[in-house]
Amino acid sequence: MRSIWNGSISFGLVSIPVKMYSATDSAAAVSFVQIHEKDGGRIRYRKVCELDGEEVSQDEIGKGYQAASDMIVPLSDADLAQLPLPTAKTLTILAFVDASDIDPLQMDKAYYLGANGPSAAKPYVLLRDALVHHQKVAIGKVALRNRETLAMLRVHDDAIVMHALLWPDQIRSPAGLAPKENVQIRDNELTLAETLMDSLGELDQGELHDDYRDAVEELVTAKLEGGEPAVPSEGPRRGGKVIDLMAALEDSVRAAQEGRGGAEDEEGTGASVTRLRGKASAKTAGTAAKSTGSAGSAAKKAAAEKSAPAKKSTAKKAAPAKKSTAAKKTATAKKTPAKKTASRRKAG
Repeated sequence: MRSIWNGSISFGLVSIPVKMYSATDSAAAVSFVQIHEKDGGRIRYRKVCELDGEEVSQDEIGKGYQAASDMIVPLSDADLAQLPLPTAKTLTILAFVDASDIDPLQMDKAYYLGANGPSAAKPYVLLRDALVHHQKVAIGKVALRNRETLAMLRVHDDAIVMHALLWPDQIRSPAGLAPKENVQIRDNELTLAETLMDSLGELDQGELHDDYRDAVEELVTAKLEGGEPAVPSEGPRRGGKVIDLMAALEDSVRAAQEGRGGAEDEEGTGASVTRLRGKASAKTAGTAAKSTGSAGSAAKKAAAEKSAPAKKSTAKKAAPAKKSTAAKKTATAKKTPAKKTASRRKAG
């Protein structure tokens, strides 16, 4: 890798010479160029002066600060060089904090910091091991491309990584985005949601890849060879309106568990499974099984509720039979006094 910045880390009175390397590669992402649809010619951007309309070369372009909508103040490199910028060649550590104190919203581009020379080896390892042992991240400031940037240092695979951070005033407020209604979540809904989280299993980073990039490359290859690109099959539509949240959660848990089971039996059954996640741990599987039992109990309860109307209907049908029995008893009761009255008359 080619270094993009040389400087040092200031750790109290300790100075650690380092080189900075880009930790990410955007070249692997899918990118397109603009073309003229009429003849396929490439469309390029040209830098043109708004005053005279002429194209300007790079060596004729300077810097300016737009102070107002119609006012631009020219600033030369000499002007910027005179500004007090102590972090121009030094990453100054200000404090050590817990990693949880840094909101991921602040994280920007990532860079690797490597030791620059044999003399930097010991202080570099000292800072690295101190960060790991103390379970902290370092917060500091550094100037990159003539701009001072907030930075966070952490350890990744025995190397110190620097994350450029956005300044706190660059983070927008999410006020008004959350639902304003007073939404009540039941315990069984939360339990099923957590079961679904456990059922999805662990994520294997090594099996992740860009499906869209693969599809674009296949499309380009087919066009270069003069053939017709294969039309991908349309998968199940998602994102529809959820009518029954509990039913959707139960179906999602069932599908996730069946998907994991199908992935494990892939070699034996010959099933076609796209496996993106690793096997879940035994603890996770136990939790999923326990929660599935709860889901089964809920299903039995629902079945019992459905059968309740049938029992009620049976009870109504049985009612006339009871009424008939009562009528017979009444008739018998009426006959008995009549017989007694007849006997009294004969005796008189």
